[in-house]
Amino acid sequence: MSRNEITRRGFLGRAAGLAPFLAGYKLLAAPDKGRYRIRDVQAMVISGPRTYTLVKITADNGAYGIGEAYGSPAIGTKEQILDLKPGLTGKDPLEIDAIYTNLGEGGKSLSGTRTDGSAHSLMRAASGIEMALWDLSGRLLGQPVTTLLGGHFRDRVRVYDHAAPRDMLDKASCREWAAKVKEDRSGFTAHKFGFPHTSQANDSGRDTGNRVLSTKEIIDVARGYENCREAIGWDHDIMVHCHWEYDLRTSIQIAEAVEPIKPLWLEDPLPVDYSDSWNRLVASSRVPICTGENLERRQGFKDFIIHQGADILNPDLRNTGGFLETKRIADMADMFGLPMCNHNTGSQLHTWATCQWAGAIRDYITCETVTGQGGWMDQLLALDGPYIEGGFLRVNRDKPGLGVDLNPDVAKAHLAPGENWWG
Repeated sequence: MSRNEITRRGFLGRAAGLAPFLAGYKLLAAPDKGRYRIRDVQAMVISGPRTYTLVKITADNGAYGIGEAYGSPAIGTKEQILDLKPGLTGKDPLEIDAIYTNLGEGGKSLSGTRTDGSAHSLMRAASGIEMALWDLSGRLLGQPVTTLLGGHFRDRVRVYDHAAPRDMLDKASCREWAAKVKEDRSGFTAHKFGFPHTSQANDSGRDTGNRVLSTKEIIDVARGYENCREAIGWDHDIMVHCHWEYDLRTSIQIAEAVEPIKPLWLEDPLPVDYSDSWNRLVASSRVPICTGENLERRQGFKDFIIHQGADILNPDLRNTGGFLETKRIADMADMFGLPMCNHNTGSQLHTWATCQWAGAIRDYITCETVTGQGGWMDQLLALDGPYIEGGFLRVNRDKPGLGVDLNPDVAKAHLAPGENWWG
């Protein structure tokens, strides 16, 4: 037999040696794209101090992903999710961007009416759906969501609470607060809280139309936060919380009043939408200005980024469009040197999900949470380790998707009235 000849047995033997390579080539040549279809979309509401709207999307092979849409106020969010279900079933769950971009277009709702417009007016529903799709895709592909979003920039994410003194103007009360937070089981080292004031009251009660503080109240703001800083020391960060209630002049005065305690940021003093007043505030303040929790999509953040109308951006993933849309906001902000943090009043599920997203963001500060206080809310997820430890939440590197699932016993025990388990 010549050297160029080969027996059938020899060929089969050599082919067997190439089997692992050929199997890998087959996977590359025929990826999973198109193999899966969305079979079902479900939503349920659980209730505690707030309400929490959870989403579950199931593929035809039985794999599922979970996410959280906006809770309190949650009026209509569950109904919107379910009304979008007919336009989702049958779609490839891996095509997340295409599904999100075209959500609600050219389909029918559960009510039988055509949804000829984009569902992006239903951002709180669309955001929860988008995040559940990422968890499902991660499970289908066997990869953590953070990896699918581009990779890990960190292994843990700092989280902060809302702990505040009972009376900021009373030094003893501030010392009591400081001792309590330093003993906290979750180890929070950052705290966001606002300040009480009285000038907006008249004989009939609070005058919510007035956007100014008196000189006395500005002085009390300065004194109150100075008491807090003196009590807590410099190992903890303080964020000054507002709710869009002040005019420009008062916002500048507040920034000047709290400057000596070096807060991590001053949040939302001006009305929500972008205006030149945000630029004037940023230019005049030595305290970083933070905003963004009520803004939607890139369009809502664009002017704040381009015109430097804030120093720190604070999106809530349940408002902005979910993981990918908000990552695009972060990438755009990074071009202008603006870091990210997150507003988050969601459940343990959304806190966990937000921190997985934050793991994929290059310039990131910290994530808000109303959890980590003990009780049932810290048992909503079935975790294999500590939840919040030393003021940080870990980023999943090993498990597919978000790397967690609900604890059904806890969720079922706290369903809102009239709700069923994934009904």
